[in-house]
Amino acid sequence: MDLIDVPQFVRNADRFREVVSVLAKHGLADWLSNIPIPWLNRIRGHHDDDELTTEQRIRVAMTELGTTFIKLGQVLSTRPDLVGNPLANELAQLRANTPADEANVVVAMIESELGATIDTLFAEFEPAAMASASIGQVHRATLHDGELVVVKVQHAGIERRIVNDLEIMTKLAEIAEQQSTRLRQYRPVHTMREFQRTLMKELNFDRELRNMEQFRRNFANDPTIRIAKAYPNLSSRRVLTMERFEGISLSDQSKLEASGIDLDEIARRGASVFVEMIFRDGFYHADPHPGNLMLLANQAAENAEPVEIGILDCGMVGRIDNELREHLELGLIAAVGQDAAKITDVVASVGEIPIGFDEPALMSSIQELIDEYAHQSLGEFDLSGFLHEIVEIIREHRIYLPAKVAMLLKVLVMLEGTAHQLSPSFCLAELIEPYGKRAMLRRFSPKKVYARLKSNVDDWERLISVLPKDAADILHNFKRGKFDVHLQHRRLEPIVNRLVLGILTAALFMGSASLCSSLVPPLLLGISVPGFIGCAVAVVMGYGITRSIRRSHRVGEDD
Repeated sequence: MDLIDVPQFVRNADRFREVVSVLAKHGLADWLSNIPIPWLNRIRGHHDDDELTTEQRIRVAMTELGTTFIKLGQVLSTRPDLVGNPLANELAQLRANTPADEANVVVAMIESELGATIDTLFAEFEPAAMASASIGQVHRATLHDGELVVVKVQHAGIERRIVNDLEIMTKLAEIAEQQSTRLRQYRPVHTMREFQRTLMKELNFDRELRNMEQFRRNFANDPTIRIAKAYPNLSSRRVLTMERFEGISLSDQSKLEASGIDLDEIARRGASVFVEMIFRDGFYHADPHPGNLMLLANQAAENAEPVEIGILDCGMVGRIDNELREHLELGLIAAVGQDAAKITDVVASVGEIPIGFDEPALMSSIQELIDEYAHQSLGEFDLSGFLHEIVEIIREHRIYLPAKVAMLLKVLVMLEGTAHQLSPSFCLAELIEPYGKRAMLRRFSPKKVYARLKSNVDDWERLISVLPKDAADILHNFKRGKFDVHLQHRRLEPIVNRLVLGILTAALFMGSASLCSSLVPPLLLGISVPGFIGCAVAVVMGYGITRSIRRSHRVGEDD
């Protein structure tokens, strides 16, 4: 596809030029060298940050390019199986410092979205934002009944800018996949589609409101956990009004230490909440960094009662469907039993395996990893280190994990890291181990066994109902001589075409060489002209076939 023919690049020409310029400035645009656009050559040049690593240059470039690229970096930081741990760790540092919109712009947005004046909606509204992130900013407000709330408002024009950037990034991903063998292994087009779906969901505050309500229902019977109450009548796609929490953020280490609260207990209780979300509910908060957790002030001073833990920012969530739950339970059972063969089966079942997948080599790598960690007691077990290494093994064997699996692994790593900030002795594996035992008991419980038997009986019943008729049809056609077997050969047509072309090229060369040796007229400088022309054409054809074979071999290796 020719880049200059793409309509969205005509609409976004200035932004596209800016994106490519920033990539070139940081030495990240070499893969665009084959694109036939004159001005690309003018902006590609020597970059001035040679002292930085490639991973650091990628982070700096994404920061400079703004919201959409920062969000892409944050999503890629959850995919160490795809980009590797060094780049994932570097991209995890990305933070958007987006300036807040002017007060009149914010008020206009709220009034337009909610269909009433700001004085009608709120008794008090602070025009100065208390915080501003990449997509929205947050303002304190008070309802007419005295309830303290915060109002999250989407930045004006951010959706249009993100959509334009997504168009540019999608086309750049297509070019990268076409032009760069090195970038093709990162599956840029597939990754961009996943990112586009994720980001468009995050732009819709209605989804975050529904997530909050779901979490509140799941933890309605736990008085020590608080999810902010949302106000649907004061919310919309671009505005979200929710209960205001007052307390100590888990990111404020000095205040936590001065509070006198038992941080070991907080670490254990907070991690237990997320483990329950994952293994009990199958619906979990996917961003458990310290800034999204808070010890609420109304009970922080009362040591007689458990301190409430408030959970903020429910925009990014993960879901575990029945299929993933089955694999997760099998993985937990295999991990408890240190069964490398079973873990290998789970990895191969969950991920997309490449052509020529070497299962014994994967099992050997996993067995070595298990042996390395086997001597550790449960209290000493480094779950984050184990998950990092198993992800690296998966990446080395070029297995592509679905986004939902990669997100779950990243959440477990982040969860242990957050808990370690509160309690260095905390061990997430101790919390997860009981779920492995429960998974084993549940898997072999009479109810589960009966469900599997019933499913198998239903499958056999369907098979028995259709087998006689299908078998009779096959025998009938066989008797009448109409029994055909249709074979489908993938990628066979290009191979046959090359084979035929190669035979023709060889025949042309041999025939032309015979004309030359027989001095068939007309002659030029003692050489047969038709023989010389035939040999030249055969050489050009042979070079074309050789080049085509080499290119297809490289593509096959990448696939």
